[in-house]
Amino acid sequence: MKLQQIFAVMWKELRQMARDRMTVAMMIGIPSMQLLLFGYAINPDVRHLPAAVADMANTAGSRALVQDMFATDIVRSVAGARTPQELQALLQAGQIRIGILIPADYERRRLDGREAVQVIVDGSDTSVQASARQLAQMPLEGQRVAGPAQISVLPLYNPRRIAAINVVPGLIGVILTMTMVMFTAMAIVRERERGNLELLITTPVTSAELMIGKVLPYIAAGLVQATLVLVLGAWLFQVPVHGTLWDVYAASVLLIVANLSLGLLVSTMAKTQFQSMQMAFFLFLPSIMLSGFMFPFDGMPKVVQWLAEVLPLTHFIRLIRGVMLRGAGLLELWPDALALAGFSVAMMTLAILRFHKRLD
Repeated sequence: MKLQQIFAVMWKELRQMARDRMTVAMMIGIPSMQLLLFGYAINPDVRHLPAAVADMANTAGSRALVQDMFATDIVRSVAGARTPQELQALLQAGQIRIGILIPADYERRRLDGREAVQVIVDGSDTSVQASARQLAQMPLEGQRVAGPAQISVLPLYNPRRIAAINVVPGLIGVILTMTMVMFTAMAIVRERERGNLELLITTPVTSAELMIGKVLPYIAAGLVQATLVLVLGAWLFQVPVHGTLWDVYAASVLLIVANLSLGLLVSTMAKTQFQSMQMAFFLFLPSIMLSGFMFPFDGMPKVVQWLAEVLPLTHFIRLIRGVMLRGAGLLELWPDALALAGFSVAMMTLAILRFHKRLD
């Protein structure tokens, strides 16, 4: 072995790496992104949870208690309710994460030392339960410390806080994001590297027909993956499906099409299959970190939440947990379903336009 030859090969690799802009971007971008995500965006201390209050007592004491609860910054008012049923409907539709129920005989209960307030929590996200329990430590009017069980916490949908029940529905989205984007990210590049692209250009197939034709087979593959996760989740971890299977599969199809469209757009920008894999991996990090799958969405800064709203996985997490754990329907969760559909149309349109330009 000669050091001069080793040095020559090393120098050649360094120059080749420097010429590959995607590799340089990955070397700089991934550690920078992780530092920003974990240092700035990820915050386990959840605040400003969307909440609604059903104050059936409407006394000076009950109104003061509500103001004190909102002053903690743990919750913020986003809707109003008059009855427990209205609170339940808001929770099921995902419009609020916490419902505060104050009964009509609040003052008598408070003076008797009985349970006087009930904090109803969307337990489909375990991090919300931990933050909501801080409200139960608040003292009522005339007390220095909270009375015994005077503010109770009622977690719905996952009262035992079993991690698998919270994780498995979101895992469907994570798996579909990783596989679907990767499959189609290499689609056009693979055709170009194998020389098949020139043959396709000579056929009467249009750009739109080619793109849609490449997407359709993977939809079936994605549904097989979703079914596998559902079956294993129910068998191994007893994960419930409170909604209909139709809504579960409809939400899955929306995410599959969104990810396939995004993968096709990546495929039109990459020059090699390795480059397409790099770009796809670059998209995985923010999707998994910011979607609410691993870390509480409500704990992120507003700017990061706006960025997360662009990611399809963020909307799917809300859809699938709403359907499987809360028993909601897609019509109740229409904003997130509409966001996924709009994302698919936008990405597919851009992919078709970019591919048409490549043909020119």
